[in-house]
Amino acid sequence: MKRREFTILESTAIPMPLANIDTDQIIPARFLSATVREGFGEKLFRDWRYASDGSPVPGFVLNQPEFRGEILITGSNFGCGSSREHAVWAITGHGFRAVVSDSFADIFMNNALNNGLLTVTVTTAFLAQLTELVTARPSSMVRIDLPGQVLSVPEARLQSGFPVDPFRKECLIKGLDNIDYLLSMKEEILAFEKNRHP
Repeated sequence: MKRREFTILESTAIPMPLANIDTDQIIPARFLSATVREGFGEKLFRDWRYASDGSPVPGFVLNQPEFRGEILITGSNFGCGSSREHAVWAITGHGFRAVVSDSFADIFMNNALNNGLLTVTVTTAFLAQLTELVTARPSSMVRIDLPGQVLSVPEARLQSGFPVDPFRKECLIKGLDNIDYLLSMKEEILAFEKNRHP
């Protein structure tokens, strides 16, 4: 099934300025028995969002009504720990389309990009500015321009470029996963094979 194309995202953002958030905190191991992606969004940060009796923890940012949006702003080394792809399923299942940090665990970043979740890497100084702004003004609109590789907050004149692998970028813009991308190149592949084996 074709994914939602990612070109320009304009959204409010949710700040979670904690370093070393690992995949077990993103999606606790007891929920990993499921093999389909549906239903993981409600389990995102389950042990931080809810008390043992199932009631929401009032101080946790996802439970605060002023913080909403499709962009998660986090601390350094986000997604460390085990390689579970379920962590990305939980993040996208909750409605996030992008995560912003100054560093990501490599396996998490690969899983994210493979599943249509954009990881935006900015400098530590810019991340601190962005986090402070969004925390103080939750209604601030953050703009992520993937084709131009620019993250900005126009009202605050805050802007930063970010790197992204060209192949992943093309897949995200076109809404393709790896298999879809290969299928989209079918004619070129057949032509190559024909010329290679006349």
